[in-house]
Amino acid sequence: MPICVICGAKIKIQNIMNNKFTSIPWEERPADCADVMWRYSQNPVIGRYHIPTSNSIFNSAVVPFGDGFAGVFRCDNRAVQMNIFAGFSKDGIHWEIEHEPIKFKAGNTDKIESEYKYDPRVTWIEDRYWITWCNGYYGPTIGIGYTIDFKEIIQSENAYLPITRNGKLLPQRFDGKYALLSRPSDSGHTPFGDIYISFSPDMKFWGKHRHVMAPTPFPESAWQCTKIGAGSVPFLTDEGWLMFYHGVITTCNGFRYSMGAAILDKDNPAKLLYRTREYLLAPAAPYELAGDVPNVVFPCAALQDGERVAVYYGAADTVVGLAFGYIHEILEFTKRTSIL
Repeated sequence: MPICVICGAKIKIQNIMNNKFTSIPWEERPADCADVMWRYSQNPVIGRYHIPTSNSIFNSAVVPFGDGFAGVFRCDNRAVQMNIFAGFSKDGIHWEIEHEPIKFKAGNTDKIESEYKYDPRVTWIEDRYWITWCNGYYGPTIGIGYTIDFKEIIQSENAYLPITRNGKLLPQRFDGKYALLSRPSDSGHTPFGDIYISFSPDMKFWGKHRHVMAPTPFPESAWQCTKIGAGSVPFLTDEGWLMFYHGVITTCNGFRYSMGAAILDKDNPAKLLYRTREYLLAPAAPYELAGDVPNVVFPCAALQDGERVAVYYGAADTVVGLAFGYIHEILEFTKRTSIL
């Protein structure tokens, strides 16, 4: 029976991880569309008032679970208090989200209180789902916890000192160590930000911090010249780890968030191989252009079946959108347009 790396207890692991027989959400490319990725025609898949207390639901994580899907959702309430909620779906489109936020149990720490929780990611590693989120502990840092059923969730130590955002774990260990992507920042609306990777033997102590990606020079690729941040949990392809990320430009109308793709080395994810010069998706639909924070496409999760991918993204910091693409086309586009 596996031993918990957080508290040392033996745990019973159920057969809950998705297998190849679960279909991902999918809609074919419209006949008049030549883009590499395209939006779901019924977007947004989750509206701002999906639960009774919500002001907005966005920047959320979705993973295969059992014969369907589970998710951890950022739901800001009508006092605009930020918290994360569990949810479940049979098809990845129609969601039942809990009406109360996740209540964490203490694991290797008794410091589980926080001022806020937002922008979760979920990664299956070996025998459980690991959840990361932006955790309010005297400023934003990366909270970490795990679950096997999205009912009981155990919290670990925060990964870093404040101030860091956009934390997500890779779905395997490297030389026996867990790997965590993040973006050091400041406590405000950061006008800078690079992607880094850190490693840990035990999900408690993090080190071997390495730089992965930086914003681009304005003349090279202006849509990602102010700051960047890791988006969805990377997944392995023949070319390496494919990751969707957000890039930001500072315009006359404020920040504008768009989505690109990067490929990391399969054995050394600190090594960037390719990144898109052109964006894959940028604010254009009404629900991306208008909302609590206009002009935002913010990727947070990717479901894939080896050939196709469905990407969940926050739109205008208000709702959840869904976009589709063929993996081989995205890889080809990323390599062909790469800045490197």
